[in-house]
Formats: sequence, structure tokens, C-alpha cells
Amino acid sequence: MQTYSPGEIADRTGFSLDTLRYYERIGLLDDIARTPGGQRIFNDGDVAWLEILRCLRDTGMPIAQMRRYADLTRDECTMRERVDLLEEHDREIGRRLEELAAQREHIRGKIRYYRSLDVPAEGE
Repeated sequence: MQTYSPGEIADRTGFSLDTLRYYERIGLLDDIARTPGGQRIFNDGDVAWLEILRCLRDTGMPIAQMRRYADLTRDECTMRERVDLLEEHDREIGRRLEELAAQREHIRGKIRYYRSLDVPAEGE
């Protein structure tokens, strides 16, 4: 099994070392192995877990929900609850995408308006 130092994991996942320590402290990272000297050592399973955490965070899932999801994954009898939590998050992503699309159209309308004025660029 491949192992990674904290620095390698930070480079690989884009999470800072501070974030990795924070995630471990609040229970998002569980059972991280350590070297005899006490340094954290990560494996491919940890990388996969960090990838889902990255996805959840980047799509706006609040930390409290991420912690709930992490707690659920530690119990094999919680598949339905995990699906429910992820479906709820998926619906929220859909709502936000619709809102962003409307806002983008508003901005594009403003761009069209300014272009219609045909104001010469500075220096022309």
C-alpha cells in the first residue's frame, strides 16, 4: 500500500496542513496512522476520503453536515441516512446552480447593454 507524508497529501489534495489537522481534530479524518516518531502517515484510502471531503466542501456542504456524513460512514447500517444526506446536498447544489444561472444571465444582460452603447475604449 502506498503511503504519503502530510506534505505529499497537502500537495495531492490541495488541503493545507492546517486544514488536515483541523479535519482530524473535528473528526472528519479518523484513524490516521502515525510513524514511530508521531508524524501522520496517509494511505490511498485516506486520499479517497479526502477527495470526497474536497467535493463536499467545494460544493458548499457545511462542516456540520460533513461531520454528520463522516459519522454515518463509520456505521455500516447507515446507508439510507448517507443517501438521504447526499440527496439533500444534491438538491441544494441544484438550487444554487439555478440561482447562479439567473445571476449569470443578469450579468450577461448588463454586458450586452454596455456593448450596445458602443462607447470607444479608453485611448481611442
